[in-house]
Amino acid sequence: MRVGGRAEWLLEPANPEELRKAVVAAREDGFEPRILGGGANLIIDDGVLSGVVITTDRMKRLFRPIVMNAGLVEEPDARIAPASREDGLRFVSWAGTTHQKLLTSASALGWSGLEGLAGVPGHVGGGVAMNAGGKWGGMWDSVERVLVVDEHGELVELQRDQCSPRYRNGGLGRKIVASVLLKFSLDSVPAVKERTREFLLAKNKVQPVSLWSAGCIFKNPDPEKSGGRTAGQLVDAVGLKGTHIGDAEITDLHGNFFVNRGHATASDLLALIERARDVVADRTGVVLENEVKVWRSSD
Repeated sequence: MRVGGRAEWLLEPANPEELRKAVVAAREDGFEPRILGGGANLIIDDGVLSGVVITTDRMKRLFRPIVMNAGLVEEPDARIAPASREDGLRFVSWAGTTHQKLLTSASALGWSGLEGLAGVPGHVGGGVAMNAGGKWGGMWDSVERVLVVDEHGELVELQRDQCSPRYRNGGLGRKIVASVLLKFSLDSVPAVKERTREFLLAKNKVQPVSLWSAGCIFKNPDPEKSGGRTAGQLVDAVGLKGTHIGDAEITDLHGNFFVNRGHATASDLLALIERARDVVADRTGVVLENEVKVWRSSD
């Protein structure tokens, strides 16, 4: 959103073990660290953000793991790397890999499963943590296992069936994503690239992908309570498209996308979110729940 203040402490680990050490160090000093990926689903308050922020921006490794008798090896080895695109059908992605890099790499191999993430910004760690995606599928559709820093500061590997992902929530609680093993299905390279392109074009028609936004602001409500209407349709139904506070605006293109037109503050955006929530609740009886995360200076 290009809003928000400064971090009191910012740590920049470069690999999963450094991430673990950073988390442990923060907790030993009495801070529960905030984890910053690409900032795609986040509004940061104005002013100084107290405590510790850990960014995954340096953790960008993406590689094909090696299949051996003992299992999957975390580190790649050029001497015995997978020989063809038919081998393995898996990527290991560290938390700081961008969704775009992941999709581009999968498309180049004709690996299918995550085309639905086309146009979804952010990092893989955040995508796993919040189960990023849309109507064409989500991140957890391809997760086979995830490496996390747990509540005790240990690196722990969780199998897919040990997790409980749900709509816009990876179900990991306080666990912090360090890396993930993703499994794909084999298709032709042109077919995967074409699906990715079609999904991206479809999103471009209805979402302001070129403007500064945090993606969808609200979760879609229970269809039984909303009459089958999405959050964006509810905001549109009460006439709020185009409403703005300062440079924070509800875009005319999609009622669930709030954008920064250039000089918005976090206070502008948060006030606009509350106005939309209040108006929708007053006129429809549906109370919208945030999908976007908010980091407040006072927390």
